[in-house]
Amino acid sequence: MHTHIALLRGVTPTGKNRVPMAQLREALERHGFPGARTWIQSGNVILTTALAPDQTAQELRRIIRDEIGADLAVIVKTPEELRRVLAENPFTDLLSQRVFYAQWQGEVAPEKTAALGDMDFGEERLIITPRAAYMYIPGSAARSRLNNNFLERKLGTPLTTRNRNTLAKLVEMAGSK
Repeated sequence: MHTHIALLRGVTPTGKNRVPMAQLREALERHGFPGARTWIQSGNVILTTALAPDQTAQELRRIIRDEIGADLAVIVKTPEELRRVLAENPFTDLLSQRVFYAQWQGEVAPEKTAALGDMDFGEERLIITPRAAYMYIPGSAARSRLNNNFLERKLGTPLTTRNRNTLAKLVEMAGSK
């Protein structure tokens, strides 16, 4: 059995992407993920399964779609993968609360990441590694060009973004079953 951390893309408090966490935990329990835990209302799940991360992402997406009605991308990482993402933050000399970590499932074509690396974002910064896109956004994240929709279009894959505190808390929770 493996511990995985699932990051749901685009959970909203109301509307078509609403995913009540208690309902999600109950659905996961019924579908073979006993003891799944959620953290905050934005779609973070810690669970244990024999499935690989890609299989877990597909199964969670199906469960959420069929049981709750929201069709969301699901990104699944191991706690070790997220520890490495946190440790590899290239912006350690900048304000950590202004660094955001975008995750995707699988791999992204190197030519797509290279094209983004050549773009000028003014005072904002973007560095993409094989594991994550690191965004330093000193101003309002709501007004930034560096957002999920922009990166998804450029990278050609669904992704979701969290801050350092959220990823660190999820890794910590995954270690305390």
